[in-house]
Amino acid sequence: MSDAVENPTTPAIVLVRPQMGENIGASARAMWNFGLDRMRVVAPRDGWPNQAAVALASGAGRLLDEARLSPDLADGIKDCSFVFATTARTRDLTKPLFSPEQAMKAAALKIAEGQRVAVLFGPERAGLENDDIACANAIISVPVNPAFPSLNLAQCVLLVGYEWMRATGEIDPESVEMAGTVWAEQQEIEHLASHYEERLNEMGFFFPQHKSESMRLNLRNFWSRMPMTRADVQMMHGVMRQVMRWTGRRDE
Repeated sequence: MSDAVENPTTPAIVLVRPQMGENIGASARAMWNFGLDRMRVVAPRDGWPNQAAVALASGAGRLLDEARLSPDLADGIKDCSFVFATTARTRDLTKPLFSPEQAMKAAALKIAEGQRVAVLFGPERAGLENDDIACANAIISVPVNPAFPSLNLAQCVLLVGYEWMRATGEIDPESVEMAGTVWAEQQEIEHLASHYEERLNEMGFFFPQHKSESMRLNLRNFWSRMPMTRADVQMMHGVMRQVMRWTGRRDE
């Protein structure tokens, strides 16, 4: 099909001479996992459409239905203004070299400027040929084990898709699942600290006397240093109450 979108908001994923329909389908699934929906297929070995691709797409069949089929690479990227080529091998070509992360950041900026961006992925057997890479503006070098540099086609698409999502999505690098509670307020933590200090004092914990002040200070610092939820505070109060009940029974 022809690309009907005048100003696409994602890069086109161009599979160059893919050999197995299963890998095309798995690539479509990887694309859709990360919001990429512009697939182009260049000279697939087993023809097109491909039922093996449909079987592996698993919910991403729309990408296969809308994929643009091209007889050669020149046709597949003819409307693109910037093209990345993926490779894990050293090439004797002078071109800008990007990590997947930096490539997708650059792609996002170029697309925001109104450019059409494509990313090339080579056939499963040996990847893109130098003639293919010569048509690209830059190379995405995938950091892999040099003793085993071969990446599955769909895995490589997944890697680039993940970096695209990181470059364009609202992703928190770290978050906390609160599980139905909220962070404790300072007054709640202060009350907990006082509860422990009073009970520990009754147990004779702050001994010897000349170390008592520093021990109390360290205990207060312990509570304030610890990120606590309201549920944590309630549980720790319960722990101390149970300790006091147990020690009371023991002394009877």
